[in-house]
Amino acid sequence: MNASARGTGRQYWVGLRALLILTVVLGIAYPLVVTGIGQLAFPNQSNGSAVTSQGKVVGSALIGQSFTDKKGKSLPQWFQSRPSAAGDGYDGGASSGSNLGPNNPDLLKAVEERKQAIEKTDGVDAGRIPADALTASGSGLDPHISPAYAYLQVDAVARARGISADTVRSLVDAHVQQRDLGYLGEPTVNVLQLNIALAAMDPAGNK
Repeated sequence: MNASARGTGRQYWVGLRALLILTVVLGIAYPLVVTGIGQLAFPNQSNGSAVTSQGKVVGSALIGQSFTDKKGKSLPQWFQSRPSAAGDGYDGGASSGSNLGPNNPDLLKAVEERKQAIEKTDGVDAGRIPADALTASGSGLDPHISPAYAYLQVDAVARARGISADTVRSLVDAHVQQRDLGYLGEPTVNVLQLNIALAAMDPAGNK
């Protein structure tokens, strides 16, 4: 074997060893270490920020879900989520907004239909309905609504459940999440967590 062939063979062997080492370090060891740290330091976040009710996982604090009947009609005894354009609604595998411009006729029609539905179910004037009640988020998965939209639904939810509006309003007060670090973003309300707390109340409104 001449010197040139030996040099080429050595380069192949060096490349193969580098591939094996990097595969073990970056493909196996590093993911295991990062996963282990995540499970130890942030177990809830590492497992999808699961939300439980009565010992069962009912959703994620990071992904919204609908509270409607099979025909898509809002169930008045529950707080309603923000509209979703992700697949058939809140589909984590099809995250997206509507991607429609503000003057798109399809978007304007959808907004008007949502506005009329909220006016009917919640018994409120159109001027009081906030934007997040009428438009989907950019991801289509937003689990939060604005406090304004949550408070807008208080009277309708109280009527449907036969409890006082003050009791339901106090529940919303307790679930308003303030700005991150005191200045990032806007106050929000996680709809799933709010509805779980609502379900935990007895007909008299006691937790």
